Formats: sequence, structure tokens, C-alpha cells
Amino acid sequence: MKTAYELAMERLQKDAPTRRLNAAQKKELAECDSKYAAKIAEREIALKDEIARAGAAGDAGKVEKLQEQWVAERKKLQAELEEKKERVRQAAQ
Repeated sequence: MKTAYELAMERLQKDAPTRRLNAAQKKELAECDSKYAAKIAEREIALKDEIARAGAAGDAGKVEKLQEQWVAERKKLQAELEEKKERVRQAAQ
């Protein structure tokens, strides 16, 4: 007798089978993660510095704009990363 978990996993495999990635694809995914982590960190450092300067100058409006810019840039970079990773995964099929 199978558990509910085992039955659910079987249904999931039928609906969306797992993709097997080769070593080169796994390496490419890791490189994408690394590259985008660096890009995100670079932008964060630059914008956090600008935010600190604007805060020290007492410009609350600029601080808010810079924080919104940081959120938007981070989301854009994360979306780019996911698109690239999905292309690699699609190539695995």
C-alpha cells in the first residue's frame, strides 16, 4: 500500500516529468547563478552607497527613489537569470 505522498509524487511525475541535466548544463546553471549574484551585489553596493549619501544629505525623496530603483533592478536581474536558466533547462529536453 502506497502512502499519500508516494501517490502524489507519481501524479507529479506524470504531469511534469523531471528533466535530466548533463554536467555541462549543470555547470552552465552554476555559472549563471554566480555571474548574476555578482551583478546583483555590484548594483547593491553602488546603490546602497548612493542611498547612504542621500540619507546623510537629508534628501528623503531621493532615498526613496533610489530604494525603488534598487528593488526594480534586482527584480530585473533575477528575471534575466531565471530566463537564462530556463533556456538551459529547455535544452535538456
